[in-house]
Amino acid sequence: MGLSEIYQAMGISPEVLSYGESILEELKERFEEIDNIAEYNQLKVIRAMQEAKVSEACLSGTTGYGYNDLGRDTLEEVYARIFGTEDALVRPQITCGTHALALALMSNLRPGDELLSPVGKPYDTLEEVIGIRPSRGSLAEYGITYRQVDLLPGGGFDYENIKLAINDRTKMVTIQRSKGYQTRPTLSVQAIGELISFIKGIRPDIICMVDNCYGEFVEREEPSQAGADMVVGSLIKNPGGGLAPTGGYIAGRRECIENAACRLTSPGLAKEVGASLGMMNSFYQGLFLAPTVTAGALKGAIFAANIYERLGFAVIPDGRERRHDIIQAVTFGTPEGVIAFCKGIQAAAPVDSFVTPEPWDMPGYDSPVIMAAGAFVSGSSIELSADGPIKPPYAVYFQGGLTWAHAKFGILRSLQQLLEEEVVPRQKIVLPKKVEKF
Repeated sequence: MGLSEIYQAMGISPEVLSYGESILEELKERFEEIDNIAEYNQLKVIRAMQEAKVSEACLSGTTGYGYNDLGRDTLEEVYARIFGTEDALVRPQITCGTHALALALMSNLRPGDELLSPVGKPYDTLEEVIGIRPSRGSLAEYGITYRQVDLLPGGGFDYENIKLAINDRTKMVTIQRSKGYQTRPTLSVQAIGELISFIKGIRPDIICMVDNCYGEFVEREEPSQAGADMVVGSLIKNPGGGLAPTGGYIAGRRECIENAACRLTSPGLAKEVGASLGMMNSFYQGLFLAPTVTAGALKGAIFAANIYERLGFAVIPDGRERRHDIIQAVTFGTPEGVIAFCKGIQAAAPVDSFVTPEPWDMPGYDSPVIMAAGAFVSGSSIELSADGPIKPPYAVYFQGGLTWAHAKFGILRSLQQLLEEEVVPRQKIVLPKKVEKF
């Protein structure tokens, strides 16, 4: 059985496969650049592991209190070296990205402080953490206020109003690198560095925290190397490489990390306790694979952008923009488009491919959300996945793919589903004309 035959046996029609292949012909140069960045980051990870003297003993886990956990402590040194920070907190006890962000915020803010977002509305699940939407235990309940400055219509920073928003109570600035459930540009490391430099020029003591979810290893540098005091993320996204079964990280200034550790465990114990529970092997090996896995996901995002942009749908980023995270937004304008896309992604999964995703009222969101994620690790969004809120403008957010081949298949399967449900008319599937190369 040839390649086209196995695609057809797995539900991809010849017209969809030909359409995809014609687009891939024009992406070779971009894919080569992604491979070069992955090679650089792979060497960076290996160098950090070698300098931290990772040994076979580091791969063993601890139980109970977790005192003197060599693997845990060495892994945190590795993260600090990769991110260019003084310290890091990398734990299975951090359950998700939202938990990691909440931990960083709640441990470094005190009653009477103010949190500022100079990049507009944060990700939906952070609204309850902050208290934008009232919730038990939010920052607002502890007397911590919040202020935000929206991005300019073109996606740039509103420096004038950011300066006006900073006051003597401003303790921390939170900068979300990725777009979340918004159709705005993802922020580059360079842009984040310029924003941090501007803020520090007004008040050098302000803590600048970056939500780094979906952005790790996409560029050669991380926001911590551009001035961020803390970078925060989830291990079931990029840095876990698809192998980490849970966990999150915070990397940054030693004082900030110590505060976070005291909040995660307890004052007086901080980083000294916290058993690794046999997860170290997955954490280390996942981190080792992360640059290559991220590269595959990036190729998938670019492929999806070009597929759907040429079918007439609004995509962010567009098919030629530089990438700063692995997420691809596609606006369908109808609930049917979002749902059909997610059905296609689910049908391409190695796990639960026979399941049909449906919108539901997920905790932390203000509208029904549909999620397609037939993953080895539940909820892992470095694995092939797609999700989106069922509300205007009816955009879906695609990400992941542990291998480029799987990401490619998933995107083709999503298009096949849209054709079958007549969201995309078949006459639109034509060979594209040549476009300007990246």
